[in-house]
Amino acid sequence: MLEKIQKYKEEITALNIQSKAELEDFRLKFLSKKGLIPSLFEDFKSVPNEQKKSLGAEINILKQFAEQIFADLQAKFEDANEGENDALLDLSLPAIPNHTGTRHPLAIIKNRIIEIFARVGFSVAEGPEIEDDWHNFSALNFPENHPAREMQDTFFVMRNPDLALRTHTSSVQVRTMEKQKPPIRILSPGRVFRNEAITARAHCFFHQIEGLYINEKVSVKDLKDTLLYFAKELFGKETKIRMRPSYFPFTEPSVEIDVSCMICGGKGCNVCKHSGWVEIMGAGMVDPNVLENCGIDSATYSGFAFGMGIERITMLKYQIKDLRLFSENDVRFLRQFHHVV
Repeated sequence: MLEKIQKYKEEITALNIQSKAELEDFRLKFLSKKGLIPSLFEDFKSVPNEQKKSLGAEINILKQFAEQIFADLQAKFEDANEGENDALLDLSLPAIPNHTGTRHPLAIIKNRIIEIFARVGFSVAEGPEIEDDWHNFSALNFPENHPAREMQDTFFVMRNPDLALRTHTSSVQVRTMEKQKPPIRILSPGRVFRNEAITARAHCFFHQIEGLYINEKVSVKDLKDTLLYFAKELFGKETKIRMRPSYFPFTEPSVEIDVSCMICGGKGCNVCKHSGWVEIMGAGMVDPNVLENCGIDSATYSGFAFGMGIERITMLKYQIKDLRLFSENDVRFLRQFHHVV
């Protein structure tokens, strides 16, 4: 057996391996389970006990010698392959394009609205999306069983006490009036929820931004001037507004605000249904009952409130025809706003 060990060592030493294929042949011949070196361990079982110590040491030395040669050559060939791959690289090729992210169109418009009103003193106030009956309905002049409650289909979380997903951000206005004394000048942006069928024009959740101004001697003229300023800043200096009588439980008088169509300039087109006007929000003077419910003296203070859907404004601004696009996260849609800041 000692002669076999010496023969294998000489054979391994004489090898001149130049490729991965030759290295694999070497592994199969000497190191694989059926190779020559493992076969020596099988023969070792029949060696007399007095020879086992010396022969066992020789076999292990041979095995370690072969394994070291295999490892060194394997590392050598891998390094050579990496060098070949580097040589194939064309450094003059353009880099893989890295598309930067964009703001969501709703976020763009929300921030733009906040920026416009911030110039005339409005600050942002926020509140919870799960509201109690008082802040979502009763404080806003929605008496129990009043027909006005049925104007909005509500997602109730629990009954007795009533907790619901807020149907408007007017609840933030109530919370602000309860905690803060006039003058109050706030915007309340946020997500709201209503139990409606999802279509191209409606959704079960959407985003609102509402405004509130409370002070002494606030008039309808203040409301009109503020909203005319907003419309001109958002849609263009030539924009006009008109106020149509309407009804909301928390304002009196109440109005719908229309702007002259930004597409046709008021001449009539498909967007404005050939009327020349497009509705953008509801507004009105805060009902005295709402002020009293929030602990504000209605004999001293008055105010106005307005509210608009951010989706509605965004659809008008960018001529988007399907409300569902805002929540589907389709990158083909979102990438169209990469140039908007």
